[in-house]
Order: sequence, then structure tokens, then C-alpha cells
Amino acid sequence: MWSSTPRLVLGLYGLLCAVGSASADVDFMSVRPDMVKDYSGKGGEPGEKYFKESSFHYHYDGRFADEPLSEAETVPHLSELIRTYLSTMADLGAETWIMHGTLLAWWWNQKIFPWDNDLDVQISEPTIHFLADYYNMTEHHFEISGVDGGRTYLLEINPNYVVRSTDDKLNVIDARWIDTSSGLFIDITAVRKDDERRQNDREPGALMCKDGHRFDVGGA
Repeated sequence: MWSSTPRLVLGLYGLLCAVGSASADVDFMSVRPDMVKDYSGKGGEPGEKYFKESSFHYHYDGRFADEPLSEAETVPHLSELIRTYLSTMADLGAETWIMHGTLLAWWWNQKIFPWDNDLDVQISEPTIHFLADYYNMTEHHFEISGVDGGRTYLLEINPNYVVRSTDDKLNVIDARWIDTSSGLFIDITAVRKDDERRQNDREPGALMCKDGHRFDVGGA
């Protein structure tokens, strides 16, 4: 349920609560987590890159972990990661869908590939603006069977999502849904109108992502 106050509480399936700032004037860098231990690898990467690679594995957020999970632990964590993400987006009315290797795995057997350690989803351009305006840096707590105390997930929006060009190669990931117990995350990329290809009605249905993926939905 939406509240006009600066704090919000969302009820959702196994979701106990989701509490976070609802300010549209959020200072992205000031509300970003500042952990005592930081294995994000930020010292060796360009300052313009918002989402840093961890120093121990590029598919982990080094602010929330200092080593990767075992193979046996990874897939169960990823299963809860995508379940909680999709449940939360459905509750918020945010349009999203699975993509890339995550979609391929679903096509083959409706599961996650056993060798995967990351997940990919896409959202529409209006959705990334909506999430950035109202849900950036919100934490969502879920009770999970067999997990004492449940798990908390962070929705973090890259402030560079407003840059629509593929020239911004350091910030091709627009947002992440992060498991704060393990550092695993879902990469979220926004699908935008491809203005260059749509020019003069050349390809009126052209779409693109900042990571260089391009699509055509006909005359949409």
C-alpha cells in the first residue's frame, strides 16, 4: 500500500515489510550503503562507474560479501532472488521480464542453469523512472523457509540511468536487486526507444539498451 509519508510498508506474499525512503529528491550517493568492510574493488575501477565489480568475483556486490558462495548454495539463493524480485515488482505494478541467460534457462527447463551465478532482467524506460523516483534504496524483507530471520533485498538505482546513450559504457546496468546476505544480485537494464534508428520513421519500432542490445517491435 502506498503512503505519502517518507516511509513505506509493503505487504506481499511472504514479504513481511519493505521500508525505505520515498523522496523524489533523493541524494543517490549519500544514501548508498557505506559498509565497514568493502570488497567492491572500487579502488581499481574508474570513478565514473557506479556499480563496481567485487574484488573476489564480478557477480557479487563486495559491500555485502567477502567471498563467493559454494556451488550448492548459489542456485537456492538465486531462486529466492528472482522470486522476491518478481513478487516485489508485481506488487509495485512495475513492468519487468527475464532476459539473456535467465530467459534461455527458463526456455530450456523453467529453472536456473546450475552453473549460473547471476540473473538478468529488463524493464521499460517509464519503469526505471518510476523506481528511481519512489523506490531507490528501499529494503525489502522476506521470510524464507529454512532461513532464520529471513533475508533483506536492496533495490538500488544507478543515477546514470538518465544517460540514454550507449557511449556510457561504464554504466550499462541501470539498477540492481541485491541479496544483502550473500552479495548476489540481479542486473536490471532499461529498454528504451532507439531514437537514432527511429529517425524519419526508418525503424519505428526500434528499441535499445545501454549495453548495446537492440530490438525491433515493428510499428510500436
